[in-house]
Amino acid sequence: MLEKLFKLKQTNTNVQQEIIAGLATFMTMSYIIFVQPAVLAICGMDFGAVMVATCLASALATFMMGLLANYPIALAPAMGHNFFFVYNVCLAMSIPWQVALGANFISATICTFLFLFGFKDEILAAVPDSIKNAIAVGIGLLIAFIGFEWAGIVVATAGTFVGLGKLTSPPVIISIFGIVFTAVLMVRRVKGAILWGIIASALLGLPLGVTKFYGLVSAPPSLAPTLFKLDIARALRADLIVVIFILLFLDIFDTVGTLIGIGEQAGFIVNGKLPRAKRALITDGITTLPATMMGTTTITSYIESAAGVASGGRTGLANMVTGLLFLVSLFFSPLVRMVGGGYEIAKGQILYPVTAPALIIVGSLMLGNVTKIKWDDLTESIPAFLTLIVMPFTFSITEGIAFGFISYALLKLVSGRSKEVHWIIYLFAVLFLVRYALL
Repeated sequence: MLEKLFKLKQTNTNVQQEIIAGLATFMTMSYIIFVQPAVLAICGMDFGAVMVATCLASALATFMMGLLANYPIALAPAMGHNFFFVYNVCLAMSIPWQVALGANFISATICTFLFLFGFKDEILAAVPDSIKNAIAVGIGLLIAFIGFEWAGIVVATAGTFVGLGKLTSPPVIISIFGIVFTAVLMVRRVKGAILWGIIASALLGLPLGVTKFYGLVSAPPSLAPTLFKLDIARALRADLIVVIFILLFLDIFDTVGTLIGIGEQAGFIVNGKLPRAKRALITDGITTLPATMMGTTTITSYIESAAGVASGGRTGLANMVTGLLFLVSLFFSPLVRMVGGGYEIAKGQILYPVTAPALIIVGSLMLGNVTKIKWDDLTESIPAFLTLIVMPFTFSITEGIAFGFISYALLKLVSGRSKEVHWIIYLFAVLFLVRYALL
């Protein structure tokens, strides 16, 4: 049965190897179970319901990828997308999370359509590589900045806007410990280093009074507070067109980039192409639809699946193991609450010292793309720099992309290299300029 379904012999693997791979992948990406509820709770979403939605959506998507595409590539809510959803849409634009979920649903529908009919190539070709890489770096910087803020290491300061927090306070001590502990494990190549760092930080928080023990096992929280609460009708408004577009191409970039990266590592790429790529892409796009219905953000392929591939995973059987572990996690909601819950240092001021180190480490891992930017070409490097630096400085992925598109189109135009720019970039550069003029 397993042989017929997953073609184990054909891919030179076995059941034991796939089980180990599935476990390794889960260990490296399971931090999202703790981080996602903590992030979405900031815009008013129910912590427990988001945790359940995250586990269910991740399991469903991971199972589908394994069964339809037979790849050991797990899926879960995308880091970066969740912060865009909360900080740029819900908080900055004062959009209710129900409407934001509706916009997320619309972008996923368009994404699935593009993957289904092959139009993704047009969008991918439109955005220059320098901007693509800068977007990844900028999101990494933004995530790390939020991590430092959640840790209490960086605080608001009069005159300079930001400054160093009180390093001797219990929350900051826990966060610094988590960063160091996780980094040491990663250097030592310990699988699941981020997860172990979160657990160790939570345990340290117990005697310091920062975290509270609520138990280990219980029935899963109710999904009712977020289930089918998305508002698609109200998301069909003019000021959300840019939001939908950004969610769309962030999903496309993440998906294609991860599939290519994992495919190269595992040896799946044949003659420059990934077999069953269409199935993998459609799975990635379509699974965001039920995810938004349940109450969580964009689902995408996780680069952390590389840990499973490195452990010998070569088929979708590894995904069956990873998906099953996501379902088992539903019964550990007290532990998730202990880890992902905030610590109030003053009225209205809440820190997340246990999960903050994970954000900082994940942010650092996203900076590698900076080496792929053409720094010797000013028409490429200046727009790339503006893209990656504006994101953390304005707390907005949207503004970073806007500055990048506008400057790229302008510099290519004045340098006599306008033909190097796709018409889609010119279109959105104009739209962004109109947006700023109206603001």
